[in-house]
Amino acid sequence: MTDVKFSRYDTAEYLKTEEDIAAYLEAAAEDGDPALIAAALGDVARARNMSQLARDTGMTREGLYKALSGEGNPSLDTIMKVAKALGLQMTFKPAENGFHAAS
Repeated sequence: MTDVKFSRYDTAEYLKTEEDIAAYLEAAAEDGDPALIAAALGDVARARNMSQLARDTGMTREGLYKALSGEGNPSLDTIMKVAKALGLQMTFKPAENGFHAAS
C-alpha cells in the first residue's frame, strides 16, 4: 500500500482576490458567530500579511494571532482596527426576517 500524504488545508491560501475575501467574510458574518467572524478575519490577515497588519494596527503579531484565532475574544475596537488596516469596512443590512419591535 502506498503512503498517502495530505497537506493541511489553509483557507488563507485560497483568498486571492478582493471578491474572494468579501464573499468569505460575508458568509462568516451571516452565521452570526463572533468567534467565526474573528477567525475569518484572521484568515484574511494571514492571506494578506500578518506582519504588515501588526505594523498598521500598532498591535503585536502574537496579539493579532490570538485575537483572530477564533479562540480569542477581540473587542469591537480591535475588529475595526484590523478591518480598516485590511482596507475593509463593516456594513449592516436588514436581516431577512426583518426588525421585530418588542410589544
